[in-house]
Amino acid sequence: MLPIETVLNSEQVTRLFSHLEFDGKKLNHQPGSVLGSTALIAGTTVGAGILALPAVTLPSGIVPSTSGLIAVWLYALVSGLLVAEVTLNTMRTEGRVSIGFLGVVEKILGKLGAQMAGGAYLFMHYALLVAYITQGGEILGYAAAKIWSVQILPTWMGTTTFTLLFGGIMYLGREKFIEKLNSAFVGIVILSFLGLLFFAGRHIQSAQLLFQNWSALGSAISVMSVALFFQNVVPLVVTQLEGDAGKIRQSILIGSVIPLIMFLAWNAVILGSVSPDMQYDASDGTVFDPLQILRAGGAGEWLGVLVSIFSEFAIATSFIGFVYGLLDLFGDIFLIAQRKLSSRLPLYSLVLFPPMTLGTLNPSIFFTALDYTGTFSISVLGGIIPALMSWKQRQEQENSDSTNQPLVPGGKLTLIVMIGVALTMMGRQILVIYTE
Repeated sequence: MLPIETVLNSEQVTRLFSHLEFDGKKLNHQPGSVLGSTALIAGTTVGAGILALPAVTLPSGIVPSTSGLIAVWLYALVSGLLVAEVTLNTMRTEGRVSIGFLGVVEKILGKLGAQMAGGAYLFMHYALLVAYITQGGEILGYAAAKIWSVQILPTWMGTTTFTLLFGGIMYLGREKFIEKLNSAFVGIVILSFLGLLFFAGRHIQSAQLLFQNWSALGSAISVMSVALFFQNVVPLVVTQLEGDAGKIRQSILIGSVIPLIMFLAWNAVILGSVSPDMQYDASDGTVFDPLQILRAGGAGEWLGVLVSIFSEFAIATSFIGFVYGLLDLFGDIFLIAQRKLSSRLPLYSLVLFPPMTLGTLNPSIFFTALDYTGTFSISVLGGIIPALMSWKQRQEQENSDSTNQPLVPGGKLTLIVMIGVALTMMGRQILVIYTE
């Protein structure tokens, strides 16, 4: 790595140059691209969280939920820029070429802050794995029953099969193979999504476009927050783009806008495809999922097939990503190598069996898991911690007269709003828990 402040072509450059490689006697500079970083953010954001959106937005309607998605995206965008800001300034002051999300938290907020973030990070991964395993198993079981013309299989069988199938592939397969397999799954997700938009767009009910219930919007915010979460990969983007603030801001903006557009289109066509005589009923504590109706062929057989394909492979890609995330976390904690099968077995067991067991005991936990993840983990990781880190770092740099590179305007008012929104979400959920 060259010094942070370097004179190059008689111009002062105040950012990192970490992607330097020697090719014989020649020094090559190979920085990351805005396109690649944008794709990383978009790919991280587009996951299985999209499947829960129609169920939680149906009670409010298309117009209110569209407004809610845009508001949550704006909150996530500010949060992502705050994470980029503190990561960039930490790398600059420490002279480091890279640092992870939890590393940034520990550097700024100390061990207590890192433990708080680590707990939220662990809870998020386990909760989402529970959600993905239960939903993926349900879709797998339904598809198997339909293909073989048998009665609906027990839910535990689908949950167990999904975990052992995809978990086994990851355990036995090499990284190159899993990477290619995941790329193929992503391709299937994209193609099936485009097909969904085409077929579902032909079944849109005009009555659904006019329906509005703004009072029901609040209960959907937590799931929207899960669907639009990407902040954990922002430090990697900062590293790839070598601390170039302009490119970082551009990647985060475009990379988060792409999923937003996808979610808005998805939300509109799915809600519009559900017949207006289907009423939302939460009296028995369950959540009405319009995707179940569409999978069963309620709006046409082809649309049902596409919904099932899109749902299963969206879950599979998210499952792979979150399993790898927990493997890396536990590997670092216990200092266990992941290359040998003998040493990987304890790690995979620790990652897969707790969520599989919980999913088997409570097959209908999908929406609850997403709700709690959005309310608590995302509020902490995407709201409170980025704002606190930025507050403390800006204060320290003001006192030391060092150079600060803010990426978010608004000063302390913006940070107060970020923390206030997160605390309000958590308080609302706690109130719901105690009043049930």
